[in-house]
Amino acid sequence: MAELRANRIAEQMKKELSDILARKIKDPRVGFVTVTDVEVTGDLQQAKAFISVLGDDKQKQDTLLGLAKAKGFIRSEIGNRIRLRKTPELTFEFDEAFEYGNRIDSILKDLNKE
Repeated sequence: MAELRANRIAEQMKKELSDILARKIKDPRVGFVTVTDVEVTGDLQQAKAFISVLGDDKQKQDTLLGLAKAKGFIRSEIGNRIRLRKTPELTFEFDEAFEYGNRIDSILKDLNKE
């Protein structure tokens, strides 16, 4: 039962995070960011947000720094939007699945050419 609730809260946080990053964050370091997934622990104390950033490695690192600076603001916004006893502590990580999929796709295309 707790796992079902954690999944529902993770989906709601994903939606709210996307909206907050698109509309509320004014930091110029935070570029075009897409929230791909959110994982919430069973006790709802911590949340890990997986993000995808459009740009090179320097832009990705700048975005991560900007998000780290805005973590408190983002957490308070989520707390206002989602009614929980305690808002989960946020961490941001890059979602490597898209790049990994593109790499596999290019390898398969190269194999088909040969």
